[in-house]
Amino acid sequence: MGNVHTVGPNEALVISGGCSSGARKVIIGGYGFAWWLVSDIKRLTLEVLTLEPVCNDVETKQGVAVSVSAVAQVKFLTERALLEKAMEQFLGKSTREIQDVIVQTLEGHLRAILGTLTVEEIYKDREKFAELVREVASPDVGKMGVEILSFTIKDIADKVGYLDSLGKKRTAEVKRDADIGVAHAKRDAGIKEAEAQRRHMDVKYAADTEIADAKRGYELQKAQFDQEINTKKATAELAYSLQAAKVQQSIKQENIQIEVIERRKQIEVEEQEIIRRQYELEAQVRKPADADKFKIETLAQAQRTRTIVSAQAEAEAIKLIGAAEAAAIQAKGIAEADEMRMKAAAFKQYGNAAIMNMVLEALPKIAAEIAAPLAKTDNIVLLSGDSNATSADRATSEIARLVGQLPPAVQAITGVDLTKTLARLASGSATAPAATATR
Repeated sequence: MGNVHTVGPNEALVISGGCSSGARKVIIGGYGFAWWLVSDIKRLTLEVLTLEPVCNDVETKQGVAVSVSAVAQVKFLTERALLEKAMEQFLGKSTREIQDVIVQTLEGHLRAILGTLTVEEIYKDREKFAELVREVASPDVGKMGVEILSFTIKDIADKVGYLDSLGKKRTAEVKRDADIGVAHAKRDAGIKEAEAQRRHMDVKYAADTEIADAKRGYELQKAQFDQEINTKKATAELAYSLQAAKVQQSIKQENIQIEVIERRKQIEVEEQEIIRRQYELEAQVRKPADADKFKIETLAQAQRTRTIVSAQAEAEAIKLIGAAEAAAIQAKGIAEADEMRMKAAAFKQYGNAAIMNMVLEALPKIAAEIAAPLAKTDNIVLLSGDSNATSADRATSEIARLVGQLPPAVQAITGVDLTKTLARLASGSATAPAATATR
């Protein structure tokens, strides 16, 4: 019996032994069956390994001891032949042991290459130094089935401060010839310093001149730019004002058009309102007025007809009444005429006696009419000029005076002179017996 083993793409599963012909079975990213007791199972990582090779106090070509640290990225190749080499050398080892072997190889090549280069070459061109190490170490680690993916110099240092004073002679010569070198260095430093100062001043003056020229050019250019900017700005403002005026004019024109349209619409609405009012007037006033007119005319015609008929009837009635009244008046006049003729005949026959009789019959009525105002009098006070007369005398005299005024009043009312009539009657009555006697 056995087990089934699985492996991911970052590992290589190596199955050895078993009941097979003895060939090793390598599986990457898969699974395999292994027999118990007779099969050997090993795993080899295929992940990238980060290595940090360090070489301390390694003398360079100039004899200067330097310490170099680097960072390398390596991994096992998956080609069958190279993987077989890696399995032969590293199968069964831990990752740490594999890293130590590869690091020692890289450090050996690093030391060898450091001895062939100067400090300046190492320090100034690290990329070239790292590339040289990679080229030299790749064949050796390739024999182990390992590929160098990257190799980078991380740090370079020395204990004597050589790297801090690049440009000097080798450290040993500097120490041996320190005084001479220092004196020459100071002299050269003074000379160099003076020259540098002079060059510095020349450069400074030239720089100041260039700065002044540049500043002047800058000011001129700035003034020109400001002028152009102001010109463009003024033009833009004028264009903006012009455009704003055009826009305002367009807006005003649009507003005018809107007002014209609104007025047209208002006129149309008013026209429609007038038409509506005409129809309303037609419906509410004219038609009722025509109906009222027709009604009034009809009623007037009926009233006229009724009035005419009534007038005709009244005229006929008045005519009949008038005829009746005329007949009555005629009959009354005839009767009164007959009465007057009879009275005249009687007056003629009786003469003054008949007239006297009429007067006497009229006197009570006259007295009644005269006394009618006195009937409303409560008290009558009679005044007389004779203060010695008694009340009875005064009353008698006043009555006599009033009676004496009666004939003129009767004459004024009837036209008959009562005094003369009575006198004629008296004379007539005296002559009447004589005439009778004569007869």
